[in-house]
Amino acid sequence: MLNSVIRIDLAGKEVLLIGTAHVSKESVELVRETIEKENPDMVAVELCAQRHHAISEKKKWDETDISKVIKEGKGYLFLTQLMLTNFQRKVGDELGVKPGSEMVKALELAKEKNIPIALVDRDIGVTLKRALNRMSLKEKIRILFGLVSGIFEEEKVTEEMVEKLKEMDVLTEMMEELGREVPSVKETLLDERNHYIADKIASLEAKKIVAVVGAGHVSGIKDILESKDFSTDSVKEELAELESVPEKKSRFKKYANYALPAAIIGVVLLGFFMAPNDPKFLTDSAIQFILLTGLLSALGAAFALAHPLSIITAFLVAPITTLHPFLAAGWFAGWVEAKVRKPKVKDFEDLMNINSVLDLWRNKVTKILLVMSFSNLGASLGLVIALFSLIINFVSKFIHIL
Repeated sequence: MLNSVIRIDLAGKEVLLIGTAHVSKESVELVRETIEKENPDMVAVELCAQRHHAISEKKKWDETDISKVIKEGKGYLFLTQLMLTNFQRKVGDELGVKPGSEMVKALELAKEKNIPIALVDRDIGVTLKRALNRMSLKEKIRILFGLVSGIFEEEKVTEEMVEKLKEMDVLTEMMEELGREVPSVKETLLDERNHYIADKIASLEAKKIVAVVGAGHVSGIKDILESKDFSTDSVKEELAELESVPEKKSRFKKYANYALPAAIIGVVLLGFFMAPNDPKFLTDSAIQFILLTGLLSALGAAFALAHPLSIITAFLVAPITTLHPFLAAGWFAGWVEAKVRKPKVKDFEDLMNINSVLDLWRNKVTKILLVMSFSNLGASLGLVIALFSLIINFVSKFIHIL
């Protein structure tokens, strides 16, 4: 349903759904023609507040407070959104159309004609968080590998791919592909958003609404608008539920962060109580734990080419953070990196020009995220190795006592 207009009668309202591709010149023209011809009471666009700000204000990343991103533990989410944005940018470069041009045109025309604008898409951060909560560790690794290999690969888009991309909503196509790779999150990435957008459109107070949405959403939104009863309070309840980020239901996942630290402490204490007159086991265990977690976290920071102060920080905090379920060594190392090598405006602007894996190390913003990620990875690896080493030492000590 690309580049088409579908009319829907909805309890006294007239809704015109425009199915577009986010990198299509034809879509831009269709949006212009429809708004000028229909002169609607409201223009709805498939944007959330965050994406609307990026498009309308032309400020993509330069206002980002990277220290706040790290402090709130949103580094991985930031990196994911960056990769999604860069993917669309690369496709737009190949097609000669800026991603979201049809949305920009809708916003411009609405402003010129003094037509109210409605943002009807769910916040992309909420969508990604809900999806991540449903993924298993294996699925997350698969998705991350697919995103990185697909976005940062050096091969150019072929002519055949270009022609295909002219006929699709790129962001929706990406999410559909993710849904195929990881069926457990298809509902979050696509079905939930269709319901959310339909609910938002139905709740708008206007007689004639032009809604500009990605082609991949049109069929689902149309079916929901034509079959659902929007006269009840259940719509508000559904919107509230879809905007929330529920906690993971698995008890195993909920208590997983406590398991390894508790095991470390348990092994050390057990060994100490078995031989209270031999404090050497306790001392050796503590030194071994500090060195393994600290050194491997520091090595992770060094692999990201961190500042020496960031590397030292990773070493010092890892033995403490690995025993705390709500702290991470990478947060502290990344925060120090952000302070001593504070990114400039140009670094944020260059986030839109990252085309290779090496560019991640060259840009100060992404380097901070790498310092955070590899410091955490090193600390976690050190914790696991330390546990196995302590268990081996404990067994040896127990056999010696016997």
